[in-house]
Amino acid sequence: MTISIGDTLPAGEFIEMGTEGPATVALSDVLGSGKTVLFGVPGAYTPTCSSAHVPSFIRTKKALEDKGVTSIACVSVNDPFVMKAWGEATGASAADIRMLADPSGAFIAALGLDFSAPPVGLLSRSQRFAMVVENGKVTHLNVEDSPGVCELSAGETLLDQL
Repeated sequence: MTISIGDTLPAGEFIEMGTEGPATVALSDVLGSGKTVLFGVPGAYTPTCSSAHVPSFIRTKKALEDKGVTSIACVSVNDPFVMKAWGEATGASAADIRMLADPSGAFIAALGLDFSAPPVGLLSRSQRFAMVVENGKVTHLNVEDSPGVCELSAGETLLDQL
């Protein structure tokens, strides 16, 4: 079943690079007690993810905060070393956007937002999405029909919805 607006997010764990290396982070720690934007991408360093999706949240971060968002996190079915390097390369880390690895894709699968595109080497990856979560419940959810498109899931679209 795919996650929907009004649903409570399932428990999950990610791996995030810290100052002392990779560390497991619980979803509850990512969400905290405020309003969180969680967005998922098919893969680090892929064209649309790097040129459109991550930059849209860097551009809108301040305006999202003005609307009550306390944190923004990006999740991808990648390893934490790649996510750290990609966060540095895109400027997401400097913008204080958390880069979370879901190496096995377990969290994305639990959301029902996994997909595979074998012709381009994407197996068990995340659909492109963006959501707002408050107190563990999804209040806004935008999922793209195609992994190569970033319109519904862009920071600007989510900002307009808030």
